[in-house]
Amino acid sequence: MKHSISLSLLIAGLAVFVVACQSGSNESSDAGGNPFQVYNECKDPRPEVCTQQHEPVCAKRDTGIRCVTTPCPSEENITITNACEACSDPKVFGYVKGACPE
Repeated sequence: MKHSISLSLLIAGLAVFVVACQSGSNESSDAGGNPFQVYNECKDPRPEVCTQQHEPVCAKRDTGIRCVTTPCPSEENITITNACEACSDPKVFGYVKGACPE
C-alpha cells in the first residue's frame, strides 16, 4: 500500500512537470542582465500587414555586424511601435512589452 501511494505521487508529480513544461507559449528566458529576461520570439511566417496601434515593445534586432574580436555589437535593443511591426522586420529576433530602457 505504501509503495502504491509513493508511485501515485511520483506519477502525479511527473504529470504536473510535463504540463508545466508544455504550457509555455513562445516566451523564452534570456539571462545576462539585459531587458530581455522573458521575451516573445518572432515566428515565421512574419506578418506582412500590421495595425497602427501604439503599444511600444523593446525588440532585440540583429545589427548585421560580424567581428573577429570581442566585444562585438551584433545585436541591439530598439523601441518599436508594436509587436507586429517588430516581428515584420526579419532582423528582429524577439521583443518584450514596453519601451527599451534608456
